[in-house]
Amino acid sequence: MLEGWLEFHRGTLLLKCSGLDDAQVRLAAVEPSVLTLLGLVQHLAEVERNWFQRVVAGLEVPPVFEDPTGYALDPARGLGEAVAIWRREVERGRELCAGRSLEDTGRMVDGPVAGAEVSLRWVYIHLIEEYARHNGHADLLRERIDGVTGA
Repeated sequence: MLEGWLEFHRGTLLLKCSGLDDAQVRLAAVEPSVLTLLGLVQHLAEVERNWFQRVVAGLEVPPVFEDPTGYALDPARGLGEAVAIWRREVERGRELCAGRSLEDTGRMVDGPVAGAEVSLRWVYIHLIEEYARHNGHADLLRERIDGVTGA
């Protein structure tokens, strides 16, 4: 069920970006915010890498993008490239979780509770929450861009 809900939210993110061009996915929500759909895709690639590779698998991997939040936009990187990178991170996370128990644990690598132990179940729930929150942002961004609403 947890994997199913995570997949639902991953699919929703792609749906929010479908049919848009590179200029549209670079449109910010409202000033002073610089939040964009492209930035959200990049951010969630970083999220996938952090939680599945660093926390769950304990791997030492660098950030995906120059800005470790993923929000900064590179003029040369369009939506197609960002989605391909995101898909790669999603697939790597799936590989690393295959065969693991929901009770298997990893350690948080940074932030206010660095070193805290978390279960794979905890990570899945956190990612579902993270995607759900950002998909709410994506709903508003998409509606501003072309009026499209809904999941």
